[in-house]
Amino acid sequence: MNTTISSRLGLRSAAFGLLSAALAALALVATLAGCGANPTTNASLPTLTLGLTYVPNIQFAPFYVAEEKGYFKAAGVNVILRHHSFTEDEFSAIAAGKENAIFAGGDEILQARSKGLPLVYTASVFARYPVALIVPASSSIQSVAGLKGHTIGVPGLYGATYIGLLALLRSAGLKQSDVHIQSIGFTQVSALLTHKVDAVMGYLNNETIQFQQAKFAIRTYPASSVQPLISNGLAFPQSLLTAHPSEAKALIAATLKGVQYTIAHPQDAFNISKQYVTTLNDPTQATTQMAVLQATIALFQTNGAKMGYTSASDWQAMETFLASIGQLSSAVDTSKAFSDAYLP
Repeated sequence: MNTTISSRLGLRSAAFGLLSAALAALALVATLAGCGANPTTNASLPTLTLGLTYVPNIQFAPFYVAEEKGYFKAAGVNVILRHHSFTEDEFSAIAAGKENAIFAGGDEILQARSKGLPLVYTASVFARYPVALIVPASSSIQSVAGLKGHTIGVPGLYGATYIGLLALLRSAGLKQSDVHIQSIGFTQVSALLTHKVDAVMGYLNNETIQFQQAKFAIRTYPASSVQPLISNGLAFPQSLLTAHPSEAKALIAATLKGVQYTIAHPQDAFNISKQYVTTLNDPTQATTQMAVLQATIALFQTNGAKMGYTSASDWQAMETFLASIGQLSSAVDTSKAFSDAYLP
């Protein structure tokens, strides 16, 4: 089963246990110092360490492109791409000053801020929240309202798939008690194929691709169609933005240039990514992984909106929704949680 960064979003959203102990170290990030050696860095340029919150994966293609095409250095910064392990707490490294920026969802940034971690979301990369309700094409479920009385599989009661499901249920006037939500781990594809559940929550650039590969016809109901939810982008500690705004702007501009290149040249972006994602060199994986990249590119595309930007109204609507479903530890001032001022 293909596991992507999107699958990981739910698992790592549940882990915030190390934040409190690490907050005292947050001031360290104001000093630009990359952690670990990077033989390609230019000693004359400041170095930023960017946390990519999952193991190497094709969905990080824009970052690999920005590094290999020299976009980061041309913008005036060295960037160390630091992949997180499966078990690493999402925000512990940036809270401890070991990372200077992080690639995370807007909902995750609000959750972190609600626990006292002053991160600021500065540029969206995924223009659309990537989760959806998935039902077999042959299912009698013809709408979200049709879920009443049915069993829905989710990885767990946390993360993007769970948040997306609650948004969909609310949009249809359903309560959690109207359906049967079953925690099934990351087994959505097999669970639906074997009819263990009636529907699953999955990712438009992961599970849907696997169903296509299995030649299993499905219908999808994206969460983004019913609730403003801000997906993955770049975030920095407020202290770094205050002390080193030009370096933050450089990283953002280069990343968005990498996104644009990936959209325009998917095959080249795929080939570049082979240097980072060794499984891409396996011919048996190439077709599936290219399909994942194409589906991810669809999530990058802004449909005419300016790349990187998010709206204050969407942030407020998301904060209100997350608070209402118990996903925030305290109220969050969304005006401080994001800023478009660092975009090119």
